[in-house]
Parts: sequence; C-alpha cells; structure tokens
Amino acid sequence: MKRHLILFVAAILSMTVFACKDKEAFTIAGTVKNPGSLRTVYLLNVSGSAIDSATLSDEHQFQFKEHSPYANFFKLRLGGTIFDLIAKNGDEITFDTDLEDKKNTYQIKGSDESEKMREFNKLSNVYIEKTTKIASEYESKAEALGKESPELIAQYKPIYVSIINDYNKAAMKFANDNKQSLAGFYAANQVDSIKYESQLVAYADSIKSYFKDNPMVQQFVQSKKSLEPVTIGHKAPDFTIAGVDGKPIKLSDFRGKYVMLDFWASWCVPCRRENPNVVKMYAKYHPLGLNILGISLDQDKGKWQQAVQADKLTWNHGSDLKNFEGPTESLYHIYQIPTNFIIDPQGVIVAKNIMGDDLEEFLNKTFNKSQQIVKIK
Repeated sequence: MKRHLILFVAAILSMTVFACKDKEAFTIAGTVKNPGSLRTVYLLNVSGSAIDSATLSDEHQFQFKEHSPYANFFKLRLGGTIFDLIAKNGDEITFDTDLEDKKNTYQIKGSDESEKMREFNKLSNVYIEKTTKIASEYESKAEALGKESPELIAQYKPIYVSIINDYNKAAMKFANDNKQSLAGFYAANQVDSIKYESQLVAYADSIKSYFKDNPMVQQFVQSKKSLEPVTIGHKAPDFTIAGVDGKPIKLSDFRGKYVMLDFWASWCVPCRRENPNVVKMYAKYHPLGLNILGISLDQDKGKWQQAVQADKLTWNHGSDLKNFEGPTESLYHIYQIPTNFIIDPQGVIVAKNIMGDDLEEFLNKTFNKSQQIVKIK
C-alpha cells in the first residue's frame, strides 16, 4: 500500500513539474508550410532589429526562447514577410503560417495579446486591400492616358481619403475597445495623430494606470498629457510675440474675437501651398469677424517679410525667429507645420489643424451660426 502511495505522489509531482512554465522567459514554437527557399527565421524587437535567429528544421519548424519581463512587441521575419506578436515571460506561443498564402494569414496560440494583434492586423488588411485596389485602378487609367490628369486625381482622391478616414475611425475604436491590451495601444499608434489628437489625449489618460512597466507606453502617455493644454476645448495659453515691426503682439489682444493662429514659414512648401486658401478664407470671413495671427518659424526676417508680401498675407504677423525652438512654438507644442488653432471669443480652442475644404466648412458653419445669433438678438 505504501509503495502505491509513493508512486501516486511521484506521478502527481511529475505532472506538476511538467505543468510549470518558465516564468523567466517566453517561447515561440513555429511551423512554416511551403517555406520554399526560406531557411532562417528572425525574431525582431519593436524597432525591427534582429535579436535572434533560428534555422528551419527538416519538418519546417523553428523555436525561440527569449526574455521580456513585461508585455512587449516583437516581430517574426520570414523572408520578406513580417508577423507581429506580443510576448512576455511565461508565454508559450505557437505559430503557424503558409508562405504560399498571399494574404499572409497565420494562426497564433498561447498569447491572448498576440491574438489581439492578429485581430487588428486582419482589420487593417481590409483597408490595405481597398487602398491597393484604388491605387491600381488609378495607375491603370493614368497609364492608359499616358499622363496624370487633374480630373483623374479629382475622381480618386476623395475615394482614397474616405478609406483612410474609415481606417482611422476603425483603429481608434479598436484602441478604445481594447484599453487593457497592448494591441489596443498598437492600434492607437496607427491613428492620424493630428486629426485625432483630442481622442488620443483622452485615450492616453484612460490607459495611464495600465502597462506601468512598459516605457514605450508611459512615454506615449506623458507625451499626450503634455498636449492637453493646447487641445480643443481648452483655454488657449496666452503669449507675447514680436510683430514684423518689432512691437509686441499678445494673444489676449484678440480676446472677444475669433482668431486663427497660423504657424508657418517661408521655407515650408505645404504652408505656401495652403496660403492661397487662407487668403481666400480671410477675404470672405474677416468682415464677419475672423482674425488671423500668422506665426512664422523663419529665422531670417528678410525671407519671412518677402513671403508675407509675395503671398499677400494681409493680416497680423509675429515671429520668435527661432524655428521650432521659439517660446511660442514650445508653448503650443509645434512639431510640424502648417499647424493652426482657431480660438473663439472666450479664448477657447474650438478647432485645430483644419485646412483646405475642411477650413472653409468650419468657418462657414461658425460664422453662419454667429450671424444667426446676432439676428435673433
């Protein structure tokens, strides 16, 4: 009886040992169908640098054992194809794919986070296929014409923009639906950071208590938190800047009026391209109450003044003459131009980074509404 008890205990212990995972590492065991000439699989870090490699066995299998004390991004490179995954110590991940599959589908188990990444990549692929199809159609028609035509661009640009807008909405929704997943964080980083700035600031605030040991996430959170004072719905920070004549101009001088802060520079091609549209909007809406304060990032005052005259920018202008390092640029977190802010009569930022047709649409709604209010009064 005692012998049977000893054997039973030994069996239980052996099962327990077998079930224990290595908490100091994660493993990836993969199988590659139809590998062709592929012989080596690479494990990459989040920046895309190789951290390990494995040779395919005769059974087309590979294995990695690595360390990550917190959930982090990794990539598998199989020839020219990259597969995203998320891993942390203790994970035992299995991966399977077929290199003859042109859609690069794959199966992954042993990591819920990696499965979420697969889910998001599947979502992304829907929009990639749509944009690829549109681009192919455009190229075929342009090739048939023997040139690019404005009419063709006008036909396809709205379709392309619509697909990108839908993708941004879908990615932002995925991020908000998966706030406790690193895959959600990955999705948030695919979103247009300019158009979705307010949503990303709110998202960052909502995940600040998660992933505290992941420096990349915490850097994102801090970065978005620093932007909060200059996002839509907040009071625009006051500042003083030197005008073209050297006299100080204060933002508070415009209190009680609508004012657009327009950050630009003479050397900025997209800025100069947008200037005719801003001139048109100013001519139309200045009589209704729109003011503009152009803030140049030029360091050469002469070139700044020449550009103002050449582009017929007839509104107020100021500059720190310090490129992106000026105090006004730092206050408003200007990292690229053109950038603009529309501030209402109460000093609140009501729009940001709207240009082209979007600018006209916003101004039309704003000033038609304000005129209606005046008439009612």
